[in-house]
Amino acid sequence: MAQKKTSVWRYLRHMWNSQDIRRKLLVTLGILAIFRLAANVPAPGIDHDALKAFTENPNAGGNFLGFLDLLSGGTISNFSLLSMGVYPYITAQIIIQLLVPIIPALQRRVEEDPREGRKWMEKWNYYLAVPMAALSAIGQINLFNSLAGSVIVPFSFTPDLWVQSLTTLMAMTGGTMFAIWLGELISEYGIRGQGLSLIIFAGIVARMPQNLISLLGDETYGVILLAITIVILVATIYVIVVIQQGRRNVPVMYPGRRMGNRMSMPVKGTLPLMVNMAGMIPLIFGSALLQFPVIISSFFQNSETAFVKSAAAWFQTNLNGTGTLYWILYFIMVVAFTFFYTTVLFDQQNYGENLKRVGAQIPGINRGLPTQKYLKRVQSLITLPGALFLGFVAIMPFLIGIILTGFGINTDSSAGLFLFTSSGLLIVVGVVRDTFMNIEAELKLHGYQDTLLVK
Repeated sequence: MAQKKTSVWRYLRHMWNSQDIRRKLLVTLGILAIFRLAANVPAPGIDHDALKAFTENPNAGGNFLGFLDLLSGGTISNFSLLSMGVYPYITAQIIIQLLVPIIPALQRRVEEDPREGRKWMEKWNYYLAVPMAALSAIGQINLFNSLAGSVIVPFSFTPDLWVQSLTTLMAMTGGTMFAIWLGELISEYGIRGQGLSLIIFAGIVARMPQNLISLLGDETYGVILLAITIVILVATIYVIVVIQQGRRNVPVMYPGRRMGNRMSMPVKGTLPLMVNMAGMIPLIFGSALLQFPVIISSFFQNSETAFVKSAAAWFQTNLNGTGTLYWILYFIMVVAFTFFYTTVLFDQQNYGENLKRVGAQIPGINRGLPTQKYLKRVQSLITLPGALFLGFVAIMPFLIGIILTGFGINTDSSAGLFLFTSSGLLIVVGVVRDTFMNIEAELKLHGYQDTLLVK
């Protein structure tokens, strides 16, 4: 990312002078303000004293709840109505995207009419998000009660508690759908296509100043921790930008155009393949898969069967985000899912047939299926550094903790603060970059030719 002669202030002035862009920015900011206000509304039936005692204990939730809090926009620590954020909808999107290429009938439906296929997928994303939100709410309540060792939210479908439990469940599910609706409003009336990302982005950014200031609470190592964090912030942002901007430009020859009675010469072009096509999805999905056994085990923590009870205790002890096994599995799953998700997205693009349809050809490669196989092999090779990068980002909090502990710096009181230096920053930088690209596209439509970002 670099600046051209165009100043930032001139860029911002043109952006603000455009009535359409200014309206979209104001709408986006207004909706995000509503989201942050709603994030402070607690779910019904909470024992606030027990919740306060739990959240003030630095070892109670560990990095596991810290990561959940990150993805939910900082609402889990308050156990608000929006404590699950838009996470169930994102999970539903991932599930639908993975089911389409696996089930032939769904794939044919999407390929025969792509426009109607997208509408069908969006409809089922909403349908699937509701049960996902309800299951996540139940799991989250059980998980909090289990880790706290006390009843934070009374929840049971017994005769004396079923009304309160149903009210809590419906309120939290409704809060998730409200957050999803706000995100869709941003995509429709604000910055196009960025609604859900900006909802997550708002929560992360809102917590950053508080996280940085809290580092100074350590009288012995506060300044050192703050300095290390700032260095990590700068270095991580730089590496994220480099990786996110990484492309492999495959040469492509496009056929010439007929101009009257003459045929122009073939045109040389390139097909850019991204190093990190999967974005932040592997981090979210890897975390979801690791959360699943912990959430499920919370239902069996009081089982009368000794084996089931011990298995549930093992999952909650070893996969709660604080142990070495958790981080090893997280790294492996992020790398593996990066390759898997990239393959799914790449196959959906169907570059071989699309290039063949317009008469284009990669030099030395036959059109159609051979082109698709060649591009798939190239994409797999360049995905390797992107996958390892995402895996490193995922386990950065663990690695930082080991390094600081080796130097004798106690990080127990700030164990979750480094989450935003890795996974959170990946989300923040990606959203900022995509938002600026959308705004630049809007500015060019309004006749503004200069650009702030050099790609």
